[in-house]
Amino acid sequence: MTSDTPRTTSAVRLRSDGPVDRETLDYARTKIDAVVGRPGLPTVTGEVRIVRAGAGHAEHPWLATADLRVGGRHVVVLAEEATGREVVDVLRDRLDRQTDRAAHAGHDTHRTPPPPWRGGGRSA
Repeated sequence: MTSDTPRTTSAVRLRSDGPVDRETLDYARTKIDAVVGRPGLPTVTGEVRIVRAGAGHAEHPWLATADLRVGGRHVVVLAEEATGREVVDVLRDRLDRQTDRAAHAGHDTHRTPPPPWRGGGRSA
């Protein structure tokens, strides 16, 4: 079963494949919105997909992938866990770190200038 109903309260689309229950999707939407809706973060768009394998013998039957654009940066995050809540929590933690990195990439204004022998400015 593939659920393709757009559950978008933000610009990030949430999709599911397999027997994913409504409670897990609601929990995922809450966590994703908390990460991408933080103040100071550039515009975030993209898609998060949660998949539950049909095979009962799989060690980690839950898989979550996020393919997002944070400002002008591309962020891809994967997580595999045993339960739906665990996979959402791991995905949230990884998304939090990756979106922070993407949001602050290129903001190296606090670095000291390179020395003159490496092409830095010359002192007078």
